[in-house]
Amino acid sequence: MNAFIPYGRQLIEDDDEAAVVAALRSDFLTQGPATRTFEDELAAYVGARYCVAVSSATAGLHIAMAALDLGPGEGVTSPNTFVATSNAMAYVGLEPVFADVDPDTGNLSLAAVREAINDRTRVIAPVHFGGLPADMEGFATLAGERGVSVVEDAAHAIGSEYVSGGRVGNGRFSSMTVFSFHPVKSMTTGEGGAITTNDPALHEALMMLRSHGITRDPARLADAPGAWWYEQQMLGFNYRMTDIQAALGASQLRKLDRFRDRRLAIIARYRAGLSDLAWLNLPPDTGTQTVCWHLFVARFDFEAIGRTRAEVMAALAGEGVGSQVHYIPVYRQPWYVARQGDRSGRFPDTEAWYARCLSLPLYPAMTDEDADRVIAAVRGLG
Repeated sequence: MNAFIPYGRQLIEDDDEAAVVAALRSDFLTQGPATRTFEDELAAYVGARYCVAVSSATAGLHIAMAALDLGPGEGVTSPNTFVATSNAMAYVGLEPVFADVDPDTGNLSLAAVREAINDRTRVIAPVHFGGLPADMEGFATLAGERGVSVVEDAAHAIGSEYVSGGRVGNGRFSSMTVFSFHPVKSMTTGEGGAITTNDPALHEALMMLRSHGITRDPARLADAPGAWWYEQQMLGFNYRMTDIQAALGASQLRKLDRFRDRRLAIIARYRAGLSDLAWLNLPPDTGTQTVCWHLFVARFDFEAIGRTRAEVMAALAGEGVGSQVHYIPVYRQPWYVARQGDRSGRFPDTEAWYARCLSLPLYPAMTDEDADRVIAAVRGLG
């Protein structure tokens, strides 16, 4: 019997295991030299000046917002994402404001953000949905015009490049960029995240915020009586990454481009096998732009094939093919409805996306035979 094909999963190889074992046998299990190595290599990979590794992308989004010290106000972001993006705003006292998405990409719409932004807006947080970068040139220009900050949620987009070139996270268009290394992402640290920035003051704040707000830096200590002295100078958190995780992350990062190329090969196979189906819309072809796709989100005309989404997912599972929905719009979540009311009618393109989206399997360990099984299962629906 054929093995079940999940919508996403990690690829752990012998060198990854060896890196973790080496960390386990070292003098450091919590944050130590392996974490610094991972940060240095990740910063160099994306082309940023600084990198701060953290326990999760959610932690990264939280302290990115905190480091900006935005005060009361609002933040604008996408509803087509995981709840962590808007939650990070709420953590620091900002009111999350959602703007509609582009109907073709699922990314935050620049036009919709222009309508949503106001004098209370303090930050814009575009989400690079599925790995496809949002219109960062446009958002950076808008932010400059309105005097607001930009934080990129690149949880999906490690290894992707902007339309104008350069890797996501290089700091050209934002104050900070946040990555995720959850097991279903393009590379993993088991659980974990990272923030990149080119701003030395933000880097220093991030380093303190991830570790209780504590510093041992002599330059920040007015009258230290000895090398043992430390001070808590702000309210921080315990958001550190362990050296075990960082060792895995550095190993994975060194082969991320190979993982990306395998994902692109699978997508090319999907396009060849599914593009003729009138009831199925595939993700946009980005041409020469390099995109490290985390998700392959197809949009189904469920009415045309006479099945509900639940029935489609059950039929695919019956053929050994996993699928997932990305995402339930954040404003539909009970906490947000209780806080902001029912806002579903305000976001027609997000609602249209949610009504039809379904993520098909995409991960580098997939074989061509696996991809062909997915294609056959999807074609069998119509």
